[in-house]
Parts: sequence; C-alpha cells; structure tokens
Amino acid sequence: MKHFALATLTFLYSLTSMPLGAQSLVGEPEFIRVQREAIEQDRQVVMSTYEQAAKGCWQKFAVNNCLSDARKARRAALEPLRQKDLVLNTQERLWRTEQRDLRLEGKQPENRSQP
Repeated sequence: MKHFALATLTFLYSLTSMPLGAQSLVGEPEFIRVQREAIEQDRQVVMSTYEQAAKGCWQKFAVNNCLSDARKARRAALEPLRQKDLVLNTQERLWRTEQRDLRLEGKQPENRSQP
C-alpha cells in the first residue's frame, strides 16, 4: 500500500510541476480557466486515490494508523495544487488590476496638464 501511495504521489507531483507561465496563444483569462480546470482534475484524482486508500484501511488491523497515513499522503499531494491555486489567484488579480487601470485610463481626460 505504501508503494502505491508513493507511486501515486510521484505521478501527481509530475502532473503538478507543469509551468504556469507558458500561455502560448491563449489569452490570460482563458489560460487561467484552463489551469484551474487542470488543477481541479488533479485534485479529483488525489481525492479518489485517498478514498480508495481509506477503504483499504478498513481491511487492516491498524485502521487508525492506516487512515492517518492516507491523510498525510492526501495533504502532501494537495499542497502543490494549493500552491498553484495561489499563483493563479495572484495572476488573475494582477490581470484584473491591469484591466481596471486600462479602463480608467480611457476615462481620463486628454488634457491632464490643465487643472
């Protein structure tokens, strides 16, 4: 069971280590949406793996210890996803601020030097 958890964590880490800065031709909001969907899919994989591990724990003698290990593995797998979520939140906040500034620039009068 530990080998399965370790292999799963390694696989999930490789999924979550994709760079967030590669936007190619996709616009900023679309890029953020796509990344959020990918993170949510990874999160669903982690949760289903945890649920399977927790179900398997009930077949063992040391149920609580097994459940504790499963929770630790889940937390370890979810942490990189949480970090990516925070990075996306920051990117989205910066993009929204930039868009707001552009809208406000358009509303400013052309003669800024006059009082």
